[in-house]
Amino acid sequence: MEKKESPTRKKILEVSLKLFSEKGFKGTTMRDIAAEVGIHQGGIYNHFKGKEEILQTLINDMMHSALLSLFDFNEEDGEYHKKGKSVLARIATTFKLISFDPRNEALFRLMMQEIFRNRTIRDLYYEHFYQQNVKKLSALLFKMMQEEMIRSSDPLMLANEFFSPLFFYQMQVVLLKMDGKSTSSAVTLFEKHVDIFWESIKLSSNSATLF
Repeated sequence: MEKKESPTRKKILEVSLKLFSEKGFKGTTMRDIAAEVGIHQGGIYNHFKGKEEILQTLINDMMHSALLSLFDFNEEDGEYHKKGKSVLARIATTFKLISFDPRNEALFRLMMQEIFRNRTIRDLYYEHFYQQNVKKLSALLFKMMQEEMIRSSDPLMLANEFFSPLFFYQMQVVLLKMDGKSTSSAVTLFEKHVDIFWESIKLSSNSATLF
């Protein structure tokens, strides 16, 4: 039977994620975490060996978050690519939701802050956040090309061209929120990007109702 996580351990992780994402891993002390949780510093060591173990646990959490699985589909489903534009819209929506969901936003901020210091996070970003999602999308785009839904091109390059602006918009929203500024100018960029991208790749013979 799986051991249930204690409320204190869960609170330590929640507080640590908040502090790490705001102050950085190095800028956060165990004393900071204990004070925010409302326990003695020694109480943290009943659950974790130290800050590095807390960080590693949070990194493991990233593996199961929307942050890395930008779109899920059954790879044995040979019909998924026929959804066309809605596949792209679903990915863009996930990027936007990550930007506005407090936990996923904090995980994203933590990843961006620690990516230059922590090899594990770099590998996580490159292999899962970037490579796996780009490969999945390029495979779907290739099938769309075979079905003559979109123009023939390099599917891997198209996947990169689709993802890159979304990552930039996500970063823009997070930065605006950090400074307490309005995100209204950025919130519609995700959908507009999908519209423009789809118009640039679809075959003119395709109906706009393809999705």
